[in-house]
Amino acid sequence: MSNTPHTLGEEFPGQLDQIHALKAVDPAFATLLQEYDEVNDTIHLAETSVAPVGEDHETKLRKQRLSIKDRIAAALKTA
Repeated sequence: MSNTPHTLGEEFPGQLDQIHALKAVDPAFATLLQEYDEVNDTIHLAETSVAPVGEDHETKLRKQRLSIKDRIAAALKTA
């Protein structure tokens, strides 16, 4: 388990098998998951002051993460 909050396992409990299955057959979904992880890691580094960013940029990143999460949820719902 990762020390980074908001991992996909936390955000979509009980759906990791479905996430992995969809990732294996849908390259666009796999790219979406990678994008989520990258944005989430960037936010975590900013929050822990390892790689701080401005408040406006951090807010933008959080909105981006939420948008990606919504797209993941929609893909899971239609899969």
